[in-house]
Amino acid sequence: MDSVNAIPLLLLAVHGLALGIGFLILGWMLAVHRRERLLQKHPEPMQHFFPFPSSAPTRPGCWIAIRSVSPEAAKNALGLDHAEPCSWAEGLTGGHEFFISPRLNGWVIITGMGLPNPTDDVDATFLFLTALSRKLGHVQYFYASRLLHHHAWARLDDGCVTRAYAWAGETVWNQGPETLPEIEADVKLFNYGDYSATVFDAETNFEKVPQLAARWSLDPAQVKLNSVHQATGLAGESAFI
Repeated sequence: MDSVNAIPLLLLAVHGLALGIGFLILGWMLAVHRRERLLQKHPEPMQHFFPFPSSAPTRPGCWIAIRSVSPEAAKNALGLDHAEPCSWAEGLTGGHEFFISPRLNGWVIITGMGLPNPTDDVDATFLFLTALSRKLGHVQYFYASRLLHHHAWARLDDGCVTRAYAWAGETVWNQGPETLPEIEADVKLFNYGDYSATVFDAETNFEKVPQLAARWSLDPAQVKLNSVHQATGLAGESAFI
């Protein structure tokens, strides 16, 4: 009789243990996500995308490359208020809402805390990029989470998405045909509802975002600055897009 009465207690104990483990995992995931958002809002000085030596250039976790426009045009499109000169090194740490680089090899780089994050809201990311592309033409977007290995890239022309892919624990955006640079970089792509991606797949794509950026436009960490003028951009806050 005692053994029969012990069975429900044992089942309750197992159920409680499973719930406890589940809460621990959920708490860890929330802590990781909170840590990433804090890093975006309060980046560490000269924070690097990869653990480069201190003399290596900074690569932001998220940036936009715009072709054949002036920094002033990008400033107007973003609606930057009180834009001030800002060094390339400081701008790429992501401490401002928006940093706009000088024109480099036909491209202007934008980074900062004001850029959208597909992990938080892929629809807001889509709306932000299409609005910017309608104003500035050819726009490219790159995102790579150092903590979670979430990643995204997109290309737009005159407000139309020609290619986009975003993975945030699952595929949340997959639009347009795969481009040749993606094929050459051998990125791992997954359809909507496909949960077969492994941690290794996510890490592989994360590491290849700079390679894809270099093929599509520019890898910010590989930009060579030839003058003081090239090393100075604009930083400020935006009232609208």
